[in-house]
Amino acid sequence: MARISVRVKAGFGEVVLEGDSSQEILDLLKQMPTDFVSQVESLVSARLVAPMKMQLEGIVELTTEGPIITTREKLTHYEAIGLTLYASEGKTCTATQIARLLASGGIKSMVPARLNEMTKRGLVFKPDPAKPDWRLTAQGEKWLEEDVLAKLRGTMG
Repeated sequence: MARISVRVKAGFGEVVLEGDSSQEILDLLKQMPTDFVSQVESLVSARLVAPMKMQLEGIVELTTEGPIITTREKLTHYEAIGLTLYASEGKTCTATQIARLLASGGIKSMVPARLNEMTKRGLVFKPDPAKPDWRLTAQGEKWLEEDVLAKLRGTMG
């Protein structure tokens, strides 16, 4: 008999459940603690904070206020906003928070307008349209890691 698998997407990746029947999958789900995904997410993010700090060293300083861009390299407003979101806790920020953090790093930008343009390019989205929070899309994270950070590391090293 074929095995059944269910993929549940979460902020850290996906959880895959497999079983021989739909009832077995349901039983597995019922056995999971209600806060299972949030527990895994916090463990994963705790393990990734140190590598991210190293990855952003010399580019972004992680402060109690949030990430402040410290690189002296020339950045576009899109890159600066992307870096701020990427380095933010939960990779989520409001337009006001982004503008304040950029200003702390000496960057002035019309953040709401840039966010709307970045939305059209598929780089950011609002996880909940009723809330002011913005987040990088998977495409936005890939762009930041493969293009922006690679470019910045290349000019620094």
